[in-house]
Amino acid sequence: MKILFDHGTPAPLRHHLQEHVVDRSAERGWELMENGELIRKAQEEGYDVIVTTDQNIRHQQNLTDVRLAIVVLLSPAWPRVQCRTAEIRQAIEEVGPGELMEVPI
Repeated sequence: MKILFDHGTPAPLRHHLQEHVVDRSAERGWELMENGELIRKAQEEGYDVIVTTDQNIRHQQNLTDVRLAIVVLLSPAWPRVQCRTAEIRQAIEEVGPGELMEVPI
């Protein structure tokens, strides 16, 4: 699976997703893109999932025509995220194209 982390997603999380291809938006030069543009670009580049910490993405974007999955982490704090890697992995595996799933942290 091809996964994109937005700028708020803790980078160390990628080490817990080694069976997937994980890129950070900053590595792609996309860290300044607004959510709508980032989603569009990620779809164009063939990403399956975006992992974000933007809890308002559901309300700020029209997700009707979105073909990739979105996983929202409800905290960007690495110590808290680190304790929930199993739940995050499960969410990434279960969320389908066009769906949004929140992971309580």
